[in-house]
Amino acid sequence: MFDWLEGDSSSQTVAALGDVAARLLIAFVLGCVVGCVYALTQRKPRAEIAPFVTTLVLLCILIAMVTLVIGNSVARAFSLVGALAIVRFRTVVEDTRDTAFVIFAVVVGMGVGASDDLFPVVPLLGIPVVAAAAWLLMQWGGSNATVAPTADYALAVRLGLGREPNGVLQSVFEKHLALVRLKATTTARQGAALDLSYIVRLRQKEEAVAFVTALNQIEGVQNVELRELP
Repeated sequence: MFDWLEGDSSSQTVAALGDVAARLLIAFVLGCVVGCVYALTQRKPRAEIAPFVTTLVLLCILIAMVTLVIGNSVARAFSLVGALAIVRFRTVVEDTRDTAFVIFAVVVGMGVGASDDLFPVVPLLGIPVVAAAAWLLMQWGGSNATVAPTADYALAVRLGLGREPNGVLQSVFEKHLALVRLKATTTARQGAALDLSYIVRLRQKEEAVAFVTALNQIEGVQNVELRELP
């Protein structure tokens, strides 16, 4: 792929550079398409998925670059594997669908960076198929839901130490929420209280006041804050 590096022809150099630039541009465009497919087939708030969409776009470009660098060289492939083995990722993927989209971005990037003359064919044909499958499965997964999704909220609850969060909050959560996910737990007031952070979805948007009131009436709850996510 990079035979032009050994020659003196400026026309070959320009052509090769143009080919690399075109592939990286295509990787960027198709990475954006992958990110859009992910965003359109998620029920999460925009603020929550934005970092992951950015990761998918960048991952697609980076994988295309890696594939271009490797070319047909086995030695370069092993060298890059050894170099990238140093990197460690500690982020826990909460949704298994996210893992599938990571692989999706990797495959698209590899397809764009491959040296085959038909390099765009696999990504261009694969993206619509994956998009259709993701959309259909999202519709099927939501068809059995008894409640239409509403806006998501950030819920912060301060609970006195010695109270079991699941025990005291569970009944109110079950009554008012269609979705609840614990995001963080920290101590407050020098260890005398717990600050619990949740992402929640109300069954009905009009229940916000009733939900906060019900939480405030629970013994041991010291403070409640409910904010709608953008």
